[in-house]
Amino acid sequence: MSQPTIAVPTPKRPQSIDRTRLGWPLGFTIAAVVVVVFYGFILPFLVPGVRVWVQDWLPISEINVALIWAMSALGLNIVVGYAGLLDLGYVAFWALGGYTTAWLMSDFGFGGKVNFNIFGSPGAASTGGIHLNVVLVFLAAAAVCALFGVIIGAPTLRLRSDYLALVTLGFGEIIPQIFRNGDPDGLGFNLSNATLGIGPIDSMTFVRINKGEVAVGQMNVFDHVGRFILFSLLTALIIFVSLRLRQGRLGRAWLAIREDELAASAMGVPLMRAKLSAYAVGAIAGGIGGVAYALHLGRMLPDPFTFAVSITLLAMVVLGGMGNVWGVLLGALVISWFNSTGLPQIGDSFNSTFGTNVDFPSFNFLIFGGVLVLMMLFRREGFLPESRTRLVLHEGEAGDTQAEEPEQELVDETTVKSGDVK
Repeated sequence: MSQPTIAVPTPKRPQSIDRTRLGWPLGFTIAAVVVVVFYGFILPFLVPGVRVWVQDWLPISEINVALIWAMSALGLNIVVGYAGLLDLGYVAFWALGGYTTAWLMSDFGFGGKVNFNIFGSPGAASTGGIHLNVVLVFLAAAAVCALFGVIIGAPTLRLRSDYLALVTLGFGEIIPQIFRNGDPDGLGFNLSNATLGIGPIDSMTFVRINKGEVAVGQMNVFDHVGRFILFSLLTALIIFVSLRLRQGRLGRAWLAIREDELAASAMGVPLMRAKLSAYAVGAIAGGIGGVAYALHLGRMLPDPFTFAVSITLLAMVVLGGMGNVWGVLLGALVISWFNSTGLPQIGDSFNSTFGTNVDFPSFNFLIFGGVLVLMMLFRREGFLPESRTRLVLHEGEAGDTQAEEPEQELVDETTVKSGDVK
């Protein structure tokens, strides 16, 4: 009599690459390629009516501005979404990155006291001032913003919630005021040319796409497709760094601090080092956004850096999905488009349809506030919530058992690292 056979299931081998996580990066890459092909090779040859409609509703210049907002929002997401440190003065890093670009890529020259060119714009060799290559400017802006991130982070180590928000709010108000009064009448020396600003900023050498023709050379103010390629690469870099940091030891420390700072400290998480790292990394992303903003604008003025910018960035993080990189990216793009192009165009369509004369852009903050209230009432986790945030916010609906389940990605990573779990 033969023995009955028992089928033993073959354990699955851990995969080095989770294919389900490639969806969003592939989607972002495909979307960027589609934008480049459409605006560089197709749109110039379409009929005028279609060109005007696209330029009215979704101009490439505003897409570039939306990417700049996205870079800064992704940096703020590291501070607020990952580490749980409420920051109301993030606009300061945006301003620092922009003014670092203006100092190092223009003929401002601090009163004509300096004059050198390091791989900068060839056309600016004899105009005085500092003219660095744009890559060096990005590195310099990242270093400056990281330094100020540590400076603002150091005195806030013992602060939480509202008190931390007040400190960052003060920092965000001080930096723009310094730039706004940075002339001999204000500071005693010319730091920022006050309200006149610094400009023009040197043009950079990059890919130029104009009406189907591709070339490499000095960019002018109308090379929006080339800037879109640069800004897309910078946004992809910040996304990559954000995702990798979150999966590493430092990201685990930030998440632990966000959930319970006291418990994290008791479990051996170095609070000081983790908080300073969060401020520094977030500040670097904000500084990169500032450099991109200066390159897009061609000069730097202090007026745009107001408290409303910090609040708008925070709203992008919250509405998109605090802690979720792709959610924050989506929230930044949507809100930026709504503020710049969407609301005026919707208003014009409404007025032409119903024969009214309502100034929709003047109700911007009213509509924005209403959307925030509705989101907090019906979808607090944002457009694309982080898995753990969604479980915590819906704990009462899903039950305690589900809410206490760890994130699947944490389980997967632990299983892969241990190597002996079958």
